Amino acid sequence: MAELSGRTLGQFFLERVAERGQRVALREKDFGIWQRVTWNGYLEHVRDFALGLKALGFERGDHLAILSENCREWLYADIATICLGGVTVGVYPTSPAAEVGYVVGHSDSRFVVAEDQEQTDKILEALDRLPLLTKIIVMDMKGLRHYPRERIMSFAEVEALGAALHAKDPGLFLEEVNQGRPQDVAIMVYTSGTTGPPKGAMLSHQNVEAMTAATVKAIGASEADTVVSYLPLCHVAERIFSLFLPLYLGSTVNFAESVNTIQNDLREIGPTVFLGVPRIWEKLQSSILIKIKDSRPLKRWLFKRALAVGHAAAEARLEQKPLGPGLALAWRAAFWLMLRALQNYVGLRRVRFCFSAAATISPEVLRFFHDLGIRVKEGYGMTESTGLSFIHQGEDIRMGTVGRPIEGIEFRLAADGELLKKGQSIFVGYYKNPEATANTVIDGWLHTGDVAEVTPQGHLRIVDRKKDLIITSGGKNISPSEIENALKVSPYINEAIVVGDGRNYLAALIQIDFDNVGKWATDNRLAYTNFKNLAQLAEVRGLIQGEVDQVNARVARVENVRKFKLLEKALDHDDDELTATMKVRRANINKKFATEIAEIYGR
Repeated sequence: MAELSGRTLGQFFLERVAERGQRVALREKDFGIWQRVTWNGYLEHVRDFALGLKALGFERGDHLAILSENCREWLYADIATICLGGVTVGVYPTSPAAEVGYVVGHSDSRFVVAEDQEQTDKILEALDRLPLLTKIIVMDMKGLRHYPRERIMSFAEVEALGAALHAKDPGLFLEEVNQGRPQDVAIMVYTSGTTGPPKGAMLSHQNVEAMTAATVKAIGASEADTVVSYLPLCHVAERIFSLFLPLYLGSTVNFAESVNTIQNDLREIGPTVFLGVPRIWEKLQSSILIKIKDSRPLKRWLFKRALAVGHAAAEARLEQKPLGPGLALAWRAAFWLMLRALQNYVGLRRVRFCFSAAATISPEVLRFFHDLGIRVKEGYGMTESTGLSFIHQGEDIRMGTVGRPIEGIEFRLAADGELLKKGQSIFVGYYKNPEATANTVIDGWLHTGDVAEVTPQGHLRIVDRKKDLIITSGGKNISPSEIENALKVSPYINEAIVVGDGRNYLAALIQIDFDNVGKWATDNRLAYTNFKNLAQLAEVRGLIQGEVDQVNARVARVENVRKFKLLEKALDHDDDELTATMKVRRANINKKFATEIAEIYGR
């Protein structure tokens, strides 16, 4: 690992501004029109907001929470806080009030930046549990006219305070940035909390630089790259692409209108670098398959032939073999007749580097995109290692693995198969939780909680979370995530939870994809009124049985899903069934649907 520069994120930011000045740093849609912010404009907003906080009493080491969808102001507040030597705490905007109150309170945040009235209400609901809270700073003040203003002020008002302070003391902002030290904590990221309350992972400037420098080398990122910001910015994965890489390189960030419009946004933005979580890749694949299914017979035939050619070409590339003359010619024909249009359809024709991370994904889904000519790589990381730590690099891609470690990461497997990691990107620790820190980092090694294997080619394969492995009554160890991912390849299955610990066979709770199954039902003239009614249709059960049978045919008999039950509601974060990052809370699911599971097993 090359020696780190020792600079802070604030110092990197000032360097990029000096280098890139009038070039575009951020792009965001406002009433359908793309608004551009140059690096100089970026600095002006960050400086004014930082000095505004300073005028309000913000001190070095203070914590500021941000409760908002991705937008320019999110980054302004983030970098401003860091430049003052403070710590930024991201809060998921989808979180219910109780969870918001917990994170803001536990993090000891003195200031909160809220997007609008809805998010402000969540803070006010928890106000009696937030004794340290000084100010709620709101981006959009619509609907807040009659709210008590002694604690609430607008984002613009804070910037105005800062502009006045800058006019009075022009050197103050630079003085604050220069006081920063690389070992200082820069951000705090609260983990998903699948097994309990979320924990605040503290990441230092040094952690961020170590991971970012290694990531740049691993993926070949450059200042010419453009990224789309759409995953929650409080998640470390999105922070890499919207904050760390741009500050390190000077690349451009484009804000998607929402996660629900991501496919349209991708087509419009045409990013060169793209991170998709498994559910995004599954949705993109599903949208293509449904679109083709509804097309004319000639188009369906052409798609089938083009995909077969794409599959053969992808096979050769994955084996790092040259395409023969015949295959190269067939690939060009397939590309211009069909595959190019499909790449445009998902908005990834210009992409130079794209990968899947944040959770395991079915190799079949990745292979589908390779067949289209979109070479999706898989990566692995965790909040406690500042995000990315393994990825497919260059042409060295092996399906079903997460590649090799990035520079600076050492790893080994414990006796029980648990993955252990060491390096400069390993976090400082959990905020106010030394016991959890001591149980997670032992003798310098981060215990990930993930069971892994190393392939003969030296790639890492994640088996499953250690706590999620199922041991059947026959003593067979089974990874439920592999079966679940195989089931979710189906465009008709949105979520699958495999159960069977201590039982003599596996079963599953399955949530249908309401849109795709609803369309299938309409096409087959089946009447339904809502999610529950649709899931109760015998014909829908038959449809899902067919999808389950296809997966069972491809796995070992002991891994067959013998029975399943269709959930009559969509799993929801508000109901404590999913984390804010849409990961299943297995323990809660097992308790909440204990009756359904008992019915499956006949007791």
